[in-house]
Amino acid sequence: MWMASSFIRSCPLYSPLHWVQRFCDCEGSGRGGLTRRPRRTRASLSSDESSSRSVKECVCSTSPSPAPVEGVEKRCLNSELWHACAGPLVCLPTAGTRVVYFPQGHSEQVVASTNKEVEGHIPNYPSLPPQLFCQLHKVTMHADAETDEVYAQMTLQPLNLQEQKDAYFPIEMDVLSKQPTNYFCKTLTASDTSTHGGFSVPRRAAEKVFPPLDFSQQPPAQELVACDLHDVEWKFRHIYRGQPKRHLLTTGWSIFVSAKRLVAGDSVLFIWNEKNQLLLGIRRLNRPQTVMPSSFLSSDSMHIGLLAAAAHAAATNSRFTVFYNPRASPSEFVIPLSKYVKAVYHTRVSVGMRFRMLFETEECSVRRYMGTITGISDLDPVRWPNSHWRSVKVNLIL
Repeated sequence: MWMASSFIRSCPLYSPLHWVQRFCDCEGSGRGGLTRRPRRTRASLSSDESSSRSVKECVCSTSPSPAPVEGVEKRCLNSELWHACAGPLVCLPTAGTRVVYFPQGHSEQVVASTNKEVEGHIPNYPSLPPQLFCQLHKVTMHADAETDEVYAQMTLQPLNLQEQKDAYFPIEMDVLSKQPTNYFCKTLTASDTSTHGGFSVPRRAAEKVFPPLDFSQQPPAQELVACDLHDVEWKFRHIYRGQPKRHLLTTGWSIFVSAKRLVAGDSVLFIWNEKNQLLLGIRRLNRPQTVMPSSFLSSDSMHIGLLAAAAHAAATNSRFTVFYNPRASPSEFVIPLSKYVKAVYHTRVSVGMRFRMLFETEECSVRRYMGTITGISDLDPVRWPNSHWRSVKVNLIL
């Protein structure tokens, strides 16, 4: 029986032994963490609180939009571009559906964001179960105005007892992929980020994504206009020249690199969408945060804050808000209920079973790995007993 698991515990690159979350889809794919590195992000959780950062947002729900917040420009982000920047295996759950929230996984995002384990005592919250069944009222996509870092804001409401009984018979279909189909992503080299050079585009990528060049010209060249997540237009000269011949972005490229403060190791992606528009996004190389700003809460305070807010919402069936950063968080911690039910109740998992799953690689592509399940147990039996979060231990074949 083949399976594809959704999550993998943060671990050294290419370590042969991993813990994976018990969410298996015999025909689907999962998101791995082989190339994840900690970086600073929003790890707070508040009771229906809005972000006041200078960002742009897209409210993906049928509910009325909230009142404008000072410092926030309201506009609809391009979902296709947002998901491409988030990563090839990221797919946000749909507003209006039922989901499962894992506070244990949310805490892991704090660790990844601050690059710091919990040091003090974290109180226990008896009213907060290891997996909380919720209604997803709203999903909002954001992009940081300064760094282009993408993140999502989700408004959740715990289900009451009767709704929880009905939750085991979800009617929602599987979440469809929101990733673009016609795009390419390239990790920048030192040459690509040089102020005196240009951007070398792989031949197949240029022929697939960019409009065709007129080879009757010498040299063949054209002007490209691409829009980023903030709807800012960037103009580049696309030329085919050199020995050997290659596709290059020249004029305008160094301006873009300087404006976005790109360095070798960051990634740039281009999308040609169905509206015949060229879209442009970036994925930054995750760099550990060595010095946290004084305005940031401590890691322990973040843990206590998110757990306390979730516990209060669980006890009162009130709404609460979580922030999810796909480039910093080791794994998704808000899962479609249909996926959870299929994994827990319709997929038999046993020690010795072989599986296969997808991972995002360092080259921003997707690779399938195989392995064997070596153990099934609670990751943290003291604080989170009977949790399905990373309950399956596997040995990957690399």
